[in-house]
Formats: sequence, C-alpha cells, structure tokens
Amino acid sequence: MRRLSVLDWIAIGLFLLGLVFLATGLLPVGQAQATVARIAPILVFLGAVIVLAELTAEAGVFDVIAVRLTILAGGSFGALFVLCVLFAAITTATLNLDTTAVLLTPVMLAVARKLAIPGMPLAMTTVWLANTASLLLPVSNLTNLLAMNRVALSAPEFAARMALPELASVAATAGCLWLFYWRRKRRGMDRYEPPAPARPRDRVLFGVCSAACVVFVGGVVTGVPLEIVSPVCAAVVALVFLLRSRSSLRWGLLPWRLLVFVTGLFLVVQTISDHGLAGIVHAVIGSDPGGPGVFRAAGAGAGLSNLLNNLPAYAAGEAVVPLANHEQLLGLLIGTNVGPIVVPWASLATLLWYERCQSAGVSVNWRRFLGTGAVTALACLVAATGVLVLQA
Repeated sequence: MRRLSVLDWIAIGLFLLGLVFLATGLLPVGQAQATVARIAPILVFLGAVIVLAELTAEAGVFDVIAVRLTILAGGSFGALFVLCVLFAAITTATLNLDTTAVLLTPVMLAVARKLAIPGMPLAMTTVWLANTASLLLPVSNLTNLLAMNRVALSAPEFAARMALPELASVAATAGCLWLFYWRRKRRGMDRYEPPAPARPRDRVLFGVCSAACVVFVGGVVTGVPLEIVSPVCAAVVALVFLLRSRSSLRWGLLPWRLLVFVTGLFLVVQTISDHGLAGIVHAVIGSDPGGPGVFRAAGAGAGLSNLLNNLPAYAAGEAVVPLANHEQLLGLLIGTNVGPIVVPWASLATLLWYERCQSAGVSVNWRRFLGTGAVTALACLVAATGVLVLQA
C-alpha cells in the first residue's frame, strides 16, 4: 500500500476540518448541502477527466506527440520552444491544468533526457502554462467551472469571452519563458539531434484514447454537459483497457486526493467566510464594476492566491463580488488562474508539478522560481486583464 504523502494529509485534514465545522454547527447543514450540491457535478467531471487523461498517458499518446514535436522542430531550439509552448497550452486548455502538471511534466523531462538537453526549460514550460493557459474553456480549471455558472454562460460563450485573454496570457508567458529559461547563451548549444519516432505499444488503445480526447473536447465546445461527456469518454476508454490491458486499471487512477481536497476546501472556505473572511476580502476586492475594479479584482485574486491558494482565493472572492459585476468576476478569475505561479503553494498544480520534478531528479532553484514567477505573473495579469477590459 502506498504511503500517504504530505499533500494526501493536507487533503484529508481539510476534509476532516470541514466535517468538524459541520458537526459543531459553525457551518449550517443547509449551507453545507448547497455547497455540496453545487460542486457535485464538478467533482464528477474532475474524477472522469483525470481518469481519461491518465489512461491516455498510459496509451502513450503524450509520449508519441512529444517525440514527434522534437522531430518536427528539426533540431532547432527555437522551433522546439514554440512547439512545446503550443503543446502545453493546448493540453491545459482542452483537458485541464492538472493534466499538464502531472502527466505532461514527466513526458517533457523524459524528452529532455533523450535529447541530452537541460530539463528545467521544459519543466518551467509545463508549470507556468498549466496555470497561465487555463483561461479558455470551462474544463481548463476548476475555477472556470465555478465562474461559468456564476455569470450564466454556456461553454461556447465562455470560450468566446475568454479567447483573447487566453491568447494574451499565453503570449506573455512565452515571452518570459524565452527570456528567463530558453534563450541559449553558450555557443554549441543551439542545435540538438532529433530522436527516432516513438511507437505506441498498442495501436488500438492509442487510437481509442486519441479519439476519446477529440470527442471530449468537441463535446465541451458544443455545450454538452461536462458531467455527461467526461464520464462517457472515460468509460469508453476504461472499457477498451479492460479488454486489452486490464493490469493498467488500478484504484490509483481515481484522483481521490483531489476530490477530497476540493470538497473539504469549499466546506472550510464557506465556514470561514461566514465568520469574518468575507468582510476582509470585500475590502480588498471592492465592488467597482468598471475597468479599475476589474484590475483591482484581478490583482487581489493573484495576491490572495500566492498568500493562500488559488481555489480558496477564488471561492472567497466570488462570495463578495456583486452578482451583476460579471466583468469584475472574470477579472478575479484571471487573477486566480494566471497569478499563482510565484510561490509553490499558490496552486495545487504547482505542488503536483514539484512532486513530478522530485521524482525525475530535477532540482528547483526556488529563488529563481520566485523571481521569474513574479515577473511572469505580473506580465500575464496585465496582458489578460487589459484585453478583458478592452473587449468589454
């Protein structure tokens, strides 16, 4: 049996704390029921999409794509940079940020070892874009699902509204990645030798998983309910694995930690908000529906995310933003999505990314991580929020 990690204990502790608040009456039963009813479809989606992503990785889809990109780049670091940015951004936008942090990071690091190049530029590409490229679709980030419901947008409407802020954020991230991590400074390091093409172990599994991901993204874009399209696609993939690779199906595929963490987090944040946090957060965010208010909400969301974590920052902020202030809420969303790349605890995706880096033997220079992350977060925040305000 796998030993519980620090993140496991944090998730369990949050859930138990939420139950304590419920048992002692600090959190009324009615409010707890309303909270659970609101997040239940989201939990179904999260569980299903991560199983889909895990089995897609097991089928070798990410590995094959990553190696094909290095071949397509033709040995040029500049071309490889562009392709890796697109790969990480598209993975984040169409599956979700945890897929990029958890599944794409080890693939990228394995590619770096195969090419005999430093792994940190590829690792930073995944961790930054896991956060900053998570604005486009409702599935890209849990906060998007909450915001979409709050502003009463369908999935296609949400994507149309956030497309330009997403592009601005990704462009700002790409510029900072090139400046801080990808730019080659030493002669003799401007080319690499492309590897041989990767072959999937089972072409049927590879094809079914690829098709399931395409159907999933198509369903999201066309407005199929997330709690329907994600379990259906995951179930089809799991059935094919049951027939062709039963040993790959294990209980560890179920993201129990994430589901427990999210449930406990919302119970705890609801309780704390009812007992004073809401007033503090309202004083920080304000209620101005205009451009300055949108920027203020974005900055507050980013600051609170790096102080606490982006999920409680969004939940607490959403509770105090007036219902009619849709632009201000989307500003808060931008802050809590693109801002939490400064400190490791600001985003669960960053913590999961760090676990993968440790497993791969990649050391993180935290002083450089904090400094470059602060510059990048500010650049993405200004770019994405500015576009949001301009197109309002």
